[in-house]
Amino acid sequence: MKELQKSRKNSKAAELKQMRMGLKIGANDLEIKLRKIREFLAGGHKVKILIFFRGREMAHQELGYEMIDRIAASLEADAIVEQKPQMAGRNLSIVVRSK
Repeated sequence: MKELQKSRKNSKAAELKQMRMGLKIGANDLEIKLRKIREFLAGGHKVKILIFFRGREMAHQELGYEMIDRIAASLEADAIVEQKPQMAGRNLSIVVRSK
């Protein structure tokens, strides 16, 4: 019984971290966000990547899907896409976890 309590005390629940970015994010800003996402993944967390659309950007949702594909491709070495891209209101999101 004591071993179970000790292992439970030492275990840490994998948090779901979230990273939000706009559709018109700059290349350097995106790199910084990707670096932060890699840190979260290295810490054993899952990361929900959220792209939000403002105003008329909703008319061009395909740009959001292209951006999600680019992000997933650049994280390919570190992460597995756990949840396919899905729209919820004005947000497009995927969930990734470390390999």
